[in-house]
Amino acid sequence: MTHRALGIFFARATLGLMFLMTGIFRVFQMGAVEHAQRFFVGPYAETFLPGWSLWLAGTTVPFVELVAGALMLVGFRVREAAMGIGGVLLVVTFGHLLTEPFFAFDGHVMPRLLLLLVVLLVPREEDQFSVDAALRKVSAVH
Repeated sequence: MTHRALGIFFARATLGLMFLMTGIFRVFQMGAVEHAQRFFVGPYAETFLPGWSLWLAGTTVPFVELVAGALMLVGFRVREAAMGIGGVLLVVTFGHLLTEPFFAFDGHVMPRLLLLLVVLLVPREEDQFSVDAALRKVSAVH
């Protein structure tokens, strides 16, 4: 066990928890339709974005957060989970900048982006405490 392995575990698990817990709330408590209405359709109705795209993004994001967060937390298919998380961060960033060009990212987007970058920039074989690592060990034996 190395410090690097522990660091990547904590970064990946924290990022996973951040998205998983948000996804659980938005899917099972708030509901995807309410999420879409409150955070996408209502605030961006007066922009150039078509209504169908607001509904599509607003109802999809909670499920991406839920699934990608769970995958990231346990370290299974980390690359795919990172792509989902990165996509959500881009959507959120675009939306905030569309209505507030000088939006402060330090409270919401940047911590998640920095954790995502740590996960993506550290070589996958350094992430020893993950389902992906366990599967690599099993496949190496066979």
